[in-house]
Amino acid sequence: VQLQASGGGLVQAGDSLRLSCAASGRTASSYAVGWFRHSPGKEREFVTAINWSGDSTYYADSVKGRFTISRDNARNTVYLQMNSLKPEDTAVYYCAADFTLSVVATDYDYWGQGTLVTVSS
Repeated sequence: VQLQASGGGLVQAGDSLRLSCAASGRTASSYAVGWFRHSPGKEREFVTAINWSGDSTYYADSVKGRFTISRDNARNTVYLQMNSLKPEDTAVYYCAADFTLSVVATDYDYWGQGTLVTVSS
C-alpha cells in the first residue's frame, strides 16, 4: 500500500487543520492507520491510530480532546482533525499503515512522506 499525507500548513495557536492520508492499493481499507509526528530535537511521537473498520482508536494524552481520527474506506482516506492547535504541535506529521493497530512506530510497515504543520504563537 502507498500512502500520501496532505493538509499541513502554517496556522496560529487555537486554529484548526485537517490532515488527510490517502492510501492506494486494492487492500488499502484493510489496514490500520496511525499518525506520528517528528519535530527537531525530539523523538518521533505517536499521535493517534485507527483500526481498519474505524471502531477502535488510540490517542496520545497530549492530543486527547483536541484531535480526532476518522476514516472513509470508500475513499481509502484517513483524516486527522486537529483543533485548538498549540505551538508544541508543530512537527512533520506522518501517516503509516499496517494490518495491526498499534501505537508503536516500528510496528508499521508502510509510511507516507509527511506533511509539515507549523503552529505560531
